Amino acid sequence: MSVLEFQKVSKLYNNVTQALTEVSFRVDEGEIVSVIGPSGSGKSTVLRCINRLVDVTQGSILFDGRDITRVGKKEIRQLRKKIGMIFQHYNLVNRLSVIENVLHGRLGHKSALSGAAGYFTEQEKENAFCLLERLGLTEQAYKRCDELSGGQKQRVGIARSLMQEPRLILCDEPIASLDPSSSKVIMDYLSDINKTMKITCIFNLHQVDVAMKYSGRIIGLTSGRIVFDGPPDRLSKAKIHEIYQSNEGELITDVG
Repeated sequence: MSVLEFQKVSKLYNNVTQALTEVSFRVDEGEIVSVIGPSGSGKSTVLRCINRLVDVTQGSILFDGRDITRVGKKEIRQLRKKIGMIFQHYNLVNRLSVIENVLHGRLGHKSALSGAAGYFTEQEKENAFCLLERLGLTEQAYKRCDELSGGQKQRVGIARSLMQEPRLILCDEPIASLDPSSSKVIMDYLSDINKTMKITCIFNLHQVDVAMKYSGRIIGLTSGRIVFDGPPDRLSKAKIHEIYQSNEGELITDVG
């Protein structure tokens, strides 16, 4: 069953920069898909089009069969409840505690008044603590987020996104700011979440070897166009060089 489908999507920034050109692909429920490519290839634009942080110039994006490029502001808020987002730089409120940041994943389900008041049900609090336990963060629950390591902060970001009860999680360079050891921990958690919670995941990654290890499918972008779409075992060195327009020694590897 298809969760997401791009239909000839193009994106032009400021009537000058062509970020995407007639990009078409579909993602089935439960898949892990990694989007790879050099800087400026359009990887981040793909993710931002999905959650409507940017609007497409042409084409359609179907989420659960609905064209999300045509929905209004109220519908966008409803859409974002179903789409979790994990950021390279975490996007946490550093002065707040870990548990408070995780509970913020429920704000999209609250009225403006309840959200501003910080009201959360006992069930929501219980769910938040269960997620912290799952992600190995129970002992950090009441620490301020600015006291955490980068890897711990990213796990808080994962827990926050799971509080939304999403159908789809978008991961925008989730390990780019982490050392190799922390990167492996994060990717292992995300892989486990995909398998056990059946949540579809789309990664935007620079690290080719990470994409090959953790993804069931890889999409390679070059200059805003798809030049590869298939399983990792079909991603040859020659195709990697075509995607990155580089020599073999320039390929990025971060996780063992």
